[in-house]
Amino acid sequence: MNDAGSQTPQTQVLIVGAGPTGLVLALWLTKLGISVRIIDKTAGAAPFSRALAVHARTLEFYRQLGIAADVVGQGIKVRAVNFWVRTARAARVPFAQIGEGLTPFPFVLDFAQDAHERLLIERLGGLGVTVERRTELLVFEESPSGMRATLGRSDGSAEICEATYLAGCDGAHSTVREGLAIGFPGGTYTHVFYVADVEADGASVDDEVHVDLDVADLLAVFPMRDTGRVRLVGTVRDEPGRHGGDLTFEDVRSRPIEQLKLTIKKVNWFSTYRVHHRVVTSFRRGRVFLVGDAAHIHSPVGGQGMNTGIGDSVNLAWKLAAVLNGSAKDDLLDSYEQERIVFARRLVATTDRVFDVASSPGPVAAYVRTRIAPRLVPLLIRLSAVRRFLFRTVSQIGISYRHSALSVGSAGTIRGGDRLPWVERVQSDASFIDNFSPLASMHWQVHVYGEPRSGLRACCTELGLPLQLFAWTPGMKRAGLVNGGLYLVRPDGYVALADAGSDPERLSQYITTRGLAPASNQPVLW
Repeated sequence: MNDAGSQTPQTQVLIVGAGPTGLVLALWLTKLGISVRIIDKTAGAAPFSRALAVHARTLEFYRQLGIAADVVGQGIKVRAVNFWVRTARAARVPFAQIGEGLTPFPFVLDFAQDAHERLLIERLGGLGVTVERRTELLVFEESPSGMRATLGRSDGSAEICEATYLAGCDGAHSTVREGLAIGFPGGTYTHVFYVADVEADGASVDDEVHVDLDVADLLAVFPMRDTGRVRLVGTVRDEPGRHGGDLTFEDVRSRPIEQLKLTIKKVNWFSTYRVHHRVVTSFRRGRVFLVGDAAHIHSPVGGQGMNTGIGDSVNLAWKLAAVLNGSAKDDLLDSYEQERIVFARRLVATTDRVFDVASSPGPVAAYVRTRIAPRLVPLLIRLSAVRRFLFRTVSQIGISYRHSALSVGSAGTIRGGDRLPWVERVQSDASFIDNFSPLASMHWQVHVYGEPRSGLRACCTELGLPLQLFAWTPGMKRAGLVNGGLYLVRPDGYVALADAGSDPERLSQYITTRGLAPASNQPVLW
C-alpha cells in the first residue's frame, strides 16, 4: 500500500466494481494476457443477491472461459413457469429444453448472484488476480498516455494507480459515470421491489418458477439449490398510505402464504430496492468506459440485467486486448458503444412495456392477466416458432450487431453482425461435436462449412487466421449457413464478415483495411 505521491503501480486496465460485470471483464482480459487491477469498495461479495437468471448467451461466453460446466453444475435448470390465479395453478409452461437445437445450453438457469460472484472470484484468483476490497476510486484524470486514478483505502490511506484504460463497472450509482459527468436520462419505477430468501414448504417449492397474476403488484417464486429454499421476488406500488421503502417481510408475507400456498419456515434475509430505467448518453469517453449497470438499468423482467452487463464486458474485453497487444487500432474501441448502446436502449424500452402490462392496475389489465394470459400463453408456447422466438429473445442469443461498422456481408440467412449459429453432429463413436469448440481460443478465426475455395488456406495462413473446416451436414442449412460459405468469426463468437463465395480477396481486404493483425494458428479440421 502506497501513499499518494510514492512509486505508483502500473496496470493496463483498472476495473472499478467487482460484481459479475467487472469480474467477467477481468477474467476475459486476464485470459488474453492483459494485466488488470479490479477494486471494490465493499468488504465482500453481496450477501443479498438480486440477479438469478443466467441465460444461454452468457453460458456460451462462459464456455469460452472454461467455466460453463461449473456454473451449470451449481445452478438449477428451470423446468417450467407456472401461473397462479386466485390461489390455484392456472397454467404451466414447460421450459426444460425450450431452446433445443439453438445452443449448447437450451434452458434457463437459476444461479444466485452471490454464489455466482464467488465462483468468478475463485476462477480469477486461480489466474493470479485478487479483488482489492475496501478500495474506492476517489478521483481520476486522463493524459495522452493513460489514466491516473487516486484510490482510497478503508484505513484512510491513498494510492495512485496509473493505467492505460479505466472501466467503470460500479453499478447504478457509478463513481466513474459521475466523474465523467455523462448524462443518464430516464426515470424511476413507482414500485418498490423486494427480495426474500426463505425456507418454505408448499406446492410452489420445487425446481420451477411460480408467478402470481392476481393483483397489480408482482410476485414470483424462484427455486434455489438447497432443498426447501426459495427466492421470493415481488413489488409493492409506492403510493400514499402504503409501506414503500420501509417495507419489512411482515408487510408482504401474507400474499405468498395465501396466494401460492407457501408455508414460511424461516426468513434468511429480506431486502428492498428501487429500480430505474435509464441509459447513458455515451458508453465511452476517451480512455474511460462504462459497463453494465453503470451504463444502463431497467426493470428486472426477464432476468436481463446481469446478463446484459456480462455481454458488455465480453464485447469490450476482446477489443481492449486487441488494442493493447497491438493487433488493432484504437478506433476499434469506438465499436463498443456503437454495438452495445443500441441493444441497451431497445432492452429498456422492451422491459418497460412488459413491466407496465404485468403491473398495470385497473379491471382491463387484471382481466388480461388473470383470464386471457393463463389460457393463451400455454397455447402459444406449443408453436415451435413462438418457442424459438421467445427463447432467442430472452436468452440473448438473438442479439445482433448488423448495424456495426465491423459487420459486413451475408451468406445464407447469416449476415455480418449475427451471432455464429450453433450446429453439432454425431461422430462415428456416437459422441457429439460442435462448431463452438474452436471459440475457446478467444481469437479471430475463419469458419467454412463445406469445401473451401481454392486459395483460402494460403490467404488465412498469410493473414495469421486459424481456418476451421466443417464437413457439410443438412443441419447447417437449417441453421442458416451456406455450403462453401466463409464466416470470419470475432473473438466473442459474432460473425464479422459473411461471404457466400468464400472469396480470399474479400477476406484479406476486410482484415487489412481495418488494420487488424489476428494471432497466427494452424488450421483445424472438423
